Amino acid sequence: MTSLADIRSTFLDFYRRQGHAVVQSSPLVPRNDPTLMFTNSGMVQFKNLFTGVETRDYTRAATAQKCVRAGGKHNDLDNVGYTARHHTFFEMMGNFSFGDYFKEEAIRYSWELLTKEFGLNPDKLLVTVFHTDDEAANLWKKIAGLPDERIIRIATSDNFWMMGPTGPCGPCSEVFYDHGPSIWGGPPGSPEEDGDRFIEIWNIVFMQFEQFEDGTRRDLDAQSIDTGMGLERIGALLQGKHDNYDTDLMRALIEASAHATSSEPDGPGKMHHRVVADHLRSTSFLIADGVMPSNEGRGYVLRRIMRRAMRHAHQLGAQDPLMHRLVPALVQEMGAAYPELGQARALIEETLRAEETRFRQTLDRGLRLLDDELKGLPEGAALPGQAAFKLYDTYGFPLDLTQDALREKNRTVDTEGFDAAMAEQKAKARAAWAGSGEVADATHWYDLADAHGATEFLGYDTEEAEGQILAVLTGADQVEKAEAGTKVQVVLNQTPFYGEAGGQVGDTGTIRTETGLVRVTDCRRIAGLFVHVGEVAEGHVDRGQGAELKVDHDRRTGIRANHSATHLLNEALRAALGDHVVQRGSLNAHDRLRFDFSHNAALTPAEIERIEDEVNEMIRQNSAVETRVMTPDEARGMGAQALFGEKYGEEVRVVSMGKRAGSGKGTDQATYSIELCGGTHVRQTGDIGAFVLLSDGASSSGVRRIEALTGREALKHLAAQGQTLTEVAQVLKTPVSEVLDRVKALADERRALANEVAQLRRDIAMGGGGGAGAQAVEVGGVKFQGQVMQGVTGKDLPALIDSLKGQIGSGAVLLIADTGGKAAVAAGVTDDLKDRISAVDLLRAAVAELGGKGGGGRADMAQGGAASADNAEAAIKAAEGVLAQALEGVA
Repeated sequence: MTSLADIRSTFLDFYRRQGHAVVQSSPLVPRNDPTLMFTNSGMVQFKNLFTGVETRDYTRAATAQKCVRAGGKHNDLDNVGYTARHHTFFEMMGNFSFGDYFKEEAIRYSWELLTKEFGLNPDKLLVTVFHTDDEAANLWKKIAGLPDERIIRIATSDNFWMMGPTGPCGPCSEVFYDHGPSIWGGPPGSPEEDGDRFIEIWNIVFMQFEQFEDGTRRDLDAQSIDTGMGLERIGALLQGKHDNYDTDLMRALIEASAHATSSEPDGPGKMHHRVVADHLRSTSFLIADGVMPSNEGRGYVLRRIMRRAMRHAHQLGAQDPLMHRLVPALVQEMGAAYPELGQARALIEETLRAEETRFRQTLDRGLRLLDDELKGLPEGAALPGQAAFKLYDTYGFPLDLTQDALREKNRTVDTEGFDAAMAEQKAKARAAWAGSGEVADATHWYDLADAHGATEFLGYDTEEAEGQILAVLTGADQVEKAEAGTKVQVVLNQTPFYGEAGGQVGDTGTIRTETGLVRVTDCRRIAGLFVHVGEVAEGHVDRGQGAELKVDHDRRTGIRANHSATHLLNEALRAALGDHVVQRGSLNAHDRLRFDFSHNAALTPAEIERIEDEVNEMIRQNSAVETRVMTPDEARGMGAQALFGEKYGEEVRVVSMGKRAGSGKGTDQATYSIELCGGTHVRQTGDIGAFVLLSDGASSSGVRRIEALTGREALKHLAAQGQTLTEVAQVLKTPVSEVLDRVKALADERRALANEVAQLRRDIAMGGGGGAGAQAVEVGGVKFQGQVMQGVTGKDLPALIDSLKGQIGSGAVLLIADTGGKAAVAAGVTDDLKDRISAVDLLRAAVAELGGKGGGGRADMAQGGAASADNAEAAIKAAEGVLAQALEGVA
């Protein structure tokens, strides 16, 4: 049997022999298209090549691209598990030509691959072409020898691809496999085309036109090819299967799920295993590419996929979190082709485990609520929208999860009622997200990069250099000259200025020419260019001039110290908390650092102390900071940490610092921190000076954020703390060493005095001074005391309620504290009556008379408030009336 791994490598090797560059799969988070939530096809990473905005050193390429379709326009989530060919994650194999070969070569390659490399029977293949594409039809006859009846002309958009309303477009040609008359279905274009007899296995797009707003088209100067062949689909065909889930890879994951749940892979839980297997792939790859579960954007979609998988695991009888235990099986199957899985394994497992643990705490209750709601409905009736909203709002069930659960019961949801009930929540959860791709309108930067090449960065070795001004821009317009007072963006052939990247801020400084001076306030990287942002401060600067470039030394020094400290902090966190800690973002500025990392709990004081001590120990080592350039594989082989989701080139810069204690002597000592990093760093760890961890807080779900200081800023912070402590000692008239004990004693004394004052207020109130001498009355044979209190607060009322309940023995109490402009209200019922009378009912009746609403508590004690106590007597009467009705109802 040919494995999916063999099919993938056969495809890539074939096109490599045809002169194609085999390009690594891009991340699932698109970097060049802000309109996409996830990478959903192989052409996404090449979009700028097709539009001509970008060029690379190859004109033909082949990829096996990881894709996700689970949100937005391309959403297959609801069908996964119920059909043979729907997935949230899939691999799209494709070959691409960027103005190189066109229709004839594309068709010849596809036919040779399918019939010779893969060995498919040519008699089982048929193709479609756009109805006016005579050229493609004739090429299929010439190259493949297909008769007219197996070249089907399609007049719909199914066979004409468009990138958008305007721009590149062209006809398509799809290849189908005929599974034979034993399976129902008709050829494409027929009334029975939705059957399973004829299955599409490949789509070739002939990108030959440019379309304009008026609907007219012209031939593209560089006609291109974009193809796509789903690995799972062709894999099923080559393995003699009619179901993608029966392929070797998916079968291995299904059997891992079956083994972990002690159930049969093809038994009653077959559909559940399929969902778990599919969702294991999409969630794991998304996490490896930097997506974390959250309540918006990509993170929200990830959470929906996770929770759907976890519900199906629950249906399989899994009593404990399951998904994280299946990650090793996935890594074994796909880790060789996608090494990021193995690198992120600890993070994937921890994220899945934590999310499933949280979700399981509510899953049982939510499903019980669903069953309770269904019990009162007629057979087959839809679940009311309000009930679906309660599942979403209270238990965190997305609508599609509820629909999925109901689907198995042949029921639906009243979606209109759900939409009305959730209103703002739905708008927030499904709002169009901003995306995170690069700026779409960046053509002028790519034009500059094509004309002049990338900027050479000199800043690792120097902070001062000379360069030539290649372009001066005001906004998006290039100018020959810029006068004083003009805000500009300057591009040079080389620069010591660091362009913002990898969490490190851009440098500031000056650009001086013979005629003027630019004060640089920021430096950014766009399309390989270092763009110096600033303002002409003196004279004028001209395109083509030579310039002296000088980085702000003091600012760069602070940035370097913070960036190097960030590397040490990253490793210290892993040592203190575990290997699941992975960098999720950072800021390395001149005066502070910020570090986001994957972890699901606040740091304890002991952990903070350990981390801070370890970083400072590495600083005191004063070991050399070493940098080397190597391939990404070499870097990973030596254990270098990388930022997941980041795409690295053919060569990477590896930064090493620190020596591990007890790991040897001299050159045999193991390196403490090894990371892939393009930033600037100190020469010795001692140059960092000192490290002070200021705070640890939550950044987002499963992500913590540390704020810290180094060097001069750290010393200033410590000095300020010391001065404050000295001043506190002087105020307390105690030595600095005894300040803590003195403060604790004062706090204890203050609490004792506060309790004493509160007791005195209650004593006064109970003695009649604050309560106008109110006496209990009988209502329906039960004692009721309603009273307005002066000089007490809302916090005092529960104790007063308990005291009065003790005095009356059996009955109910309502107290209103007039706190000067506002009213605090409390109600109480003695234990012998709380099954007949609820304090909450008495309270709400009183609060309503006072102009407030709400309030709550238990049957024996409830509290609330209102804006005024002016209507206190009516409030007492209202509570008395509720009491009378309650007693009458049980009489």
